[in-house]
Amino acid sequence: MRPSTRLVHCRDRRDPHRAVAPPLYQTATFRQPSLDEPGDYDYTRSGNPTRTLLEEQLAAVEGGSGACAFASGMAAISALLRLLTAGEEIVAGADLYGGTIRLLAQVAPRQGLAVRFVDATDVAAVEAALTPRTRLLLVETPGNPLLRIVDLAALAALAQARAALLAVDNSMLTGLQQRPLALGAHLVVSSTTKFLGGHSDGTGGVVVARDEALLRELAFYRNAEGNALPPFECWLLLRGLKTLPLRLERQVTTAGRLAARLAAHPAVDRVYYPGLATHEGLAVHRRQASADGAVVSFTTGDAERSRRLVEATRLFDLAVSFGSVASAISLPCRMSHASVPAELRERLAPPPDLVRLAIGIEAAEDLWEDLAQALEASAMLCSTPCRESA
Repeated sequence: MRPSTRLVHCRDRRDPHRAVAPPLYQTATFRQPSLDEPGDYDYTRSGNPTRTLLEEQLAAVEGGSGACAFASGMAAISALLRLLTAGEEIVAGADLYGGTIRLLAQVAPRQGLAVRFVDATDVAAVEAALTPRTRLLLVETPGNPLLRIVDLAALAALAQARAALLAVDNSMLTGLQQRPLALGAHLVVSSTTKFLGGHSDGTGGVVVARDEALLRELAFYRNAEGNALPPFECWLLLRGLKTLPLRLERQVTTAGRLAARLAAHPAVDRVYYPGLATHEGLAVHRRQASADGAVVSFTTGDAERSRRLVEATRLFDLAVSFGSVASAISLPCRMSHASVPAELRERLAPPPDLVRLAIGIEAAEDLWEDLAQALEASAMLCSTPCRESA
């Protein structure tokens, strides 16, 4: 079955009653058949039928051999660090979620891991950063929040040659629109809080592995540390996955329309969106992805104008995160990326005037009318002149 069909026809083969909707196993422990027979499940931290079904669905979306669901996206990324030992190195892309940068810059070194940040859109720069001690190459594409595009096949070849692991944060597109594992990546990590769940009502994360040995290692650490996704959140996510293809189709279409209108607006300085002909990574993106995503970023040329703009919207929620059915607006430098350590802010923090839009499923015209009035209101309140209309 194609992924969109499988997500709808989600069946739990362990359910003796053959329920159409997957049952929720909201239990901490399970009865054993006997002292010498623990059964398929004994304790929910170690395994749960609802989580197993979810992991099967998530692995199918990404085309992996299996998946491990975690309590949050950051817990999933933290699990990647457990695959390394003290003295090894991580090379990370420069366009990453602020929480990921914080983890790599402030937590990984305490585990004895060296971390180097590099512009991952520059394959030569990535190659120069790799050393014999490099064990993990971690990137996002499109990146968050500048939507930079990384050549996954090229980086996979570099990782293979150096016996390193390539892990790709695929939260922006999901496996329905981009398949990093098919391009040579070893691991895909996603925040299920975003598009996969899609309703801003459940926090979670997932790592999908191409290799079963890596999957077993991740599962061991998850059980040892107890950071698995709880059953109820698994059930919510299974429910959200059923509409993922429909939601993405609507969100991506609207995002493209809004990006084009923003690019022509006199109060907008620059738009970052992979679907625009002006996007620097367009050619690479077209080779490896089937859609352009539902996140649009833009600058106004003035930090104060951008601040007033995000506070002037009426339909967009002023909120962190993305991927929900409801649209959101944010200033990444002061919200999702405020945690970037001070010593890295000049290199890795987004511009102070960068606005990030997370497009939902509302009517495109309603969203544009809200943006247009906010752009006009913010321009009237600031003295910086707008550029001439294109």
